[in-house]
Amino acid sequence: MKNKSRILVTGAGGFIGHHLVNRLKADGHWVRGADLKHPEYQTSAADEFELLDLRGFEDCLLATRGGIEQVYNLAADMGGIGFITANHAALARNNILINAQMLEASRVQNVGRFLFSSSACVYAQSKQTDAAVTPLKESDAFPADPEPGYGWEKLFAEQLCLYYRQDYQFETRIVRFHNVYGPLGTYDGGREKAPAAICRKVAQALDGGIIDIWGDGRQTRSFMYVEDCVEGLVRLMASGCREPLNLGTDRLISVDELVDLVCAIAGKELLKRHDPSKPQGVRGRNSDNSLLRKALSWEPSISLERGLAITYRWIAQELGREKTKARTNTALVAAR
Repeated sequence: MKNKSRILVTGAGGFIGHHLVNRLKADGHWVRGADLKHPEYQTSAADEFELLDLRGFEDCLLATRGGIEQVYNLAADMGGIGFITANHAALARNNILINAQMLEASRVQNVGRFLFSSSACVYAQSKQTDAAVTPLKESDAFPADPEPGYGWEKLFAEQLCLYYRQDYQFETRIVRFHNVYGPLGTYDGGREKAPAAICRKVAQALDGGIIDIWGDGRQTRSFMYVEDCVEGLVRLMASGCREPLNLGTDRLISVDELVDLVCAIAGKELLKRHDPSKPQGVRGRNSDNSLLRKALSWEPSISLERGLAITYRWIAQELGREKTKARTNTALVAAR
């Protein structure tokens, strides 16, 4: 592929998509962003940003027009564990439409390469029942037993990408994200992931207070900082790896330990209050990075401590701005 390309990033109004656009522009590429919404916290750096509903084929054709050479298909209806477990039908329907229509439009428009963003939710639930989980290899997605709704539609879309390569010789890349976090992401409202939710709760709590935790706190995950995620995406797109590939860290940590890390960053001591009735997903999940290291000669390296410190400071700052704005609005109303 050429050194400088015309690139489409779908989901460019979202967390990972926004960071990816910034990286691609910094690398000198021409970038079009497409999403239902603009980025929430910063103006997009994309050369063109279009508000499109990618569930519809005509909008997918618009997004891929004009000699687009690469498509990073990050557009998805998604959220944290509470959101995805409460919206199986809507998530599956919306995402299947987006992925199928974007694949076909990209093929019709002669796009050179298409990257699909899948998820570790595709892995068999039977392999994730222990907090001390064995790291998941790419082959552990079969026999198929993914998470309901979101996991099933991601696994189906992976297969669709493989079918497009087999039947049409259309070049596809498939990445399985393992819990991406960082600044400029959703941290409130129900769609936020665990690191952002914990950072928000710690920032809002008074020192010596209580923090509510979903589950018993012993469920485990690995977490990847968004800069590492973007680096992995760019490397995968340029690689010859055509099979699904994990993109995550292999450092396993419990939710309680994650809370302790954020509390240490904030300089607070908080009492944990667990709620086992809340959704917590699989018991344990970790990434086996053997194939990642082989395929890309690289793996994520930003420590959880460093990434969480940056994320916590950003979320605390945003909460401070919200508080200041609320006080200003109250004062203005009182003055009328």
